[in-house]
Amino acid sequence: MADLLNATDIKKWIKKLPEWEHEKKHIERTFEFDDFHEGIDFVNAVAEISMEDDHVPDIDIREGKVRVMLSTHSEGGVTDLDFEVAEKLDRLVE
Repeated sequence: MADLLNATDIKKWIKKLPEWEHEKKHIERTFEFDDFHEGIDFVNAVAEISMEDDHVPDIDIREGKVRVMLSTHSEGGVTDLDFEVAEKLDRLVE
């Protein structure tokens, strides 16, 4: 299992992924879409990545917006795995 990251490591990752924000025990990003259906298509792609990596995010779906929160619950906070999944999610919208 992955180890919890310290503040320095999290800052390094955030520099690489500036759209993501670090909250107390997770990282999050809100993705914006033209409509609800595009957001749902994105969520379905997130589900595929989540199944491949065996790492399921918390997802909040709104009209044209999808907020994704990543945390390694078994470790009680943020690990490299969270940022690795975040990188994959960013590639979905590039």
